[in-house]
Amino acid sequence: MRVKDKYLNPFTDFGFKKLFGIEPNKDILIDFLTELLRKDEGEIRDITYLSPEQLGRTAGERKAIFDIYCENERGEKFIVEMQQAKQNYFKDRSIYYLTFPIRSQAQKGGWDFELKSVYTVGILDFVFDEDKGSDQVFHHEVQLFDKSVQKVFYDKLTYIYLEMPKFTKTIDELETHFDNWLYVIKNLENLTDRPVKLQESVFNKLFEQAEIANFDDEEYSEYERSLKTYRDLKNSFDTARDEGRKEGREEGRKEGRREGREEGGKEEKITIAGKLKRRHVPPEIISQSTGLTIEEIEKL
Repeated sequence: MRVKDKYLNPFTDFGFKKLFGIEPNKDILIDFLTELLRKDEGEIRDITYLSPEQLGRTAGERKAIFDIYCENERGEKFIVEMQQAKQNYFKDRSIYYLTFPIRSQAQKGGWDFELKSVYTVGILDFVFDEDKGSDQVFHHEVQLFDKSVQKVFYDKLTYIYLEMPKFTKTIDELETHFDNWLYVIKNLENLTDRPVKLQESVFNKLFEQAEIANFDDEEYSEYERSLKTYRDLKNSFDTARDEGRKEGREEGRKEGRREGREEGGKEEKITIAGKLKRRHVPPEIISQSTGLTIEEIEKL
């Protein structure tokens, strides 16, 4: 099967890391982060990519694997992730992941506990369940907040989530450089030509790097595999979600509404996990996406 699109899909694992996660393209990531965080960070002049695999303190402690992990010239750290599909406890996972760059700042000796800022940036190919009824906000910025005085209590930990399905501006409605970025991320795969509004130098490089015709054989094969995994994942979740809802409704009629929702939710997870396992998706990814344990997945 040949990929017929002109430009890669940035929501694929290969596509995201190709554009944002390699040293030759770090200027693309710098421009995106600068535009996203300008009011907090100002201009980011440089970044250094760090190891995306973070080990626990002990052999038995769970590790974390980030899509992109980097720091700027001031030592402030950034976790940047493309989240393809909804998963249970996604917000909990984001909180847990941020503990690694916090803990890495610990110093021996007479350290006074001063921390550098840490950011998690999640580009989401889904909408939070609690936000489905509203299209008002798609750009979430979360910090520790003091409810008593209605002010930010601590501003060095920041979680940013972009619910990309909610960004619906057309090319003619784009007003800012940030709008341009969001439009490119959401629509890149479906573009056949470069819009006039996207002629900034950073996008010149992005479109060049994203053009599939420029890939060598190895890159093309890797992208094709990544694209298939992405489409299978999306299809499996969509199908399993529909099946889970149907089973939940049927079970609800028999056992009551509460029991039906619980059973339907469990069946949905199992259905999704089974489909992903048959497509040879790694158990770790299935576990992250469904909330099932590795042991439960291996039994399917």
